[in-house]
Amino acid sequence: MRITVSGPPGSGTTTLAEALSSRFDLEHVSSGDVFRSMAEERGVTLAEFGRIAEEDPEIDRQIDERQSEIARENDDIVLEGRLSGWMADEADARIWLDAPADIRAERVADREGQTVDEARDEIVGREASEAKRYEEIHGINIDDLTIYDLVVDTSRWDKEGVAEIATTAVERL
Repeated sequence: MRITVSGPPGSGTTTLAEALSSRFDLEHVSSGDVFRSMAEERGVTLAEFGRIAEEDPEIDRQIDERQSEIARENDDIVLEGRLSGWMADEADARIWLDAPADIRAERVADREGQTVDEARDEIVGREASEAKRYEEIHGINIDDLTIYDLVVDTSRWDKEGVAEIATTAVERL
């Protein structure tokens, strides 16, 4: 089974991807981890690396190509990343998570040890940067959610509730 979990920073994609991976005994692959490690290798923040990626489309191509390759080569996987739903042609279930920006900023601030204002500024900048790159490189409008089988506002349920909703949807495929 191939499941994709996508959404903006702080929406709960990692939490859900890990829950689904555990529940269905699937490998979990995160494009965000790849992006973070590439930023760390260069000694820059995620926001700085996003700006570098705007100037060097090869960075996104490398991440996206690797994600597509992983999706093709693995039958039992949870792919997590903003474009996972778009990159996994043969996904059995595509899930999009979202929440209001203020809630996501609180989550990111707590996770990253930032103030909420710092986190909000970073995620807003990052989202704008990514949307621009996705449109330019792939012709993808990240706000187009029509490809997703399930869209969940994670501000309305706790992480267990979101996992239960997604698990039920996957089990009923």
